Amino acid sequence: MTPQTEFNPPVGQPEDLGRGIRRILAPNPSAMTFRGTNTYLLGETDLAVIDPGPDDPAHLDAILRAVGPGQRISHIFVTHAHLDHAPLARALAHRTGAPVLAYGTARAGRSAAMQQLTAAGLGDHGEGVDLAFQPDHCLQDGETVHAQGWSLTAHWTPGHLGNHMCFAARGAIFTGDLVMGWASSLVSPPDGDLSDFMASCAKLRALPAEVYHSGHGAPIEAPLARLDWLIAHRRSREAAILEHLAHGPADAETLARQIYTDTPPALLPAATRNVLAHLIDLHGKSMALRLDDLSPQARFRLL
Repeated sequence: MTPQTEFNPPVGQPEDLGRGIRRILAPNPSAMTFRGTNTYLLGETDLAVIDPGPDDPAHLDAILRAVGPGQRISHIFVTHAHLDHAPLARALAHRTGAPVLAYGTARAGRSAAMQQLTAAGLGDHGEGVDLAFQPDHCLQDGETVHAQGWSLTAHWTPGHLGNHMCFAARGAIFTGDLVMGWASSLVSPPDGDLSDFMASCAKLRALPAEVYHSGHGAPIEAPLARLDWLIAHRRSREAAILEHLAHGPADAETLARQIYTDTPPALLPAATRNVLAHLIDLHGKSMALRLDDLSPQARFRLL
């Protein structure tokens, strides 16, 4: 995997990516967001803003400065309702009058298994969820939005978050956090569902694209190769879990301690959630049997 360490664009400055697409980097670098969130502008007259980003006045000003003479922001698209992608949508809509379009609220699209985990007491984790997010228009899977000079098709791709969508336009796909070049996507229950994630990767693989523009990091110029790497990465994690389950029943934390032996203690909870995501997926594929009610402490054994 290429770490994309050379990717370090200036914050708040529009960069032309070709195909009528510009990128503005938000000022929110972190271990979870790499250099920061990528906000994209699509079009020449009517402009679509894709992932306005965190609630940051400086970033709002940067987006508005990018609107040139004879241009207007006509649509605001949000790939998913994490705090680094969605919150600025409402302020931008207020300033421009443009509607906010997404799959639904932060809880929309959550799988039945993830709903069970929430009921069992597993709280949110990872990047943080924008629970206040409310689109003006809920997009259907496969819905196409037209404006002057462009059309954009929305594809529901849950897995990283239940309401995650990818957007296809002009030979490019805006992949949000489903596919990134700098790191593998976070799949952390109860927001992330690995079965959904793998299905979304397969769905994305069937869509033609010359380039992926992700929520963080540089453009992905070899989309299918990157998808294949992500799928193989997840299958290697699955193989390690199956190997350890062969020694007897175990819960996610026990397996995480056995598999992630070099992981600092502070990161073990994240590793445990990753293992739990795999165990739930294995149960759904009839490769492992859950011995207890679904919860973070549930034990699983091989079938």
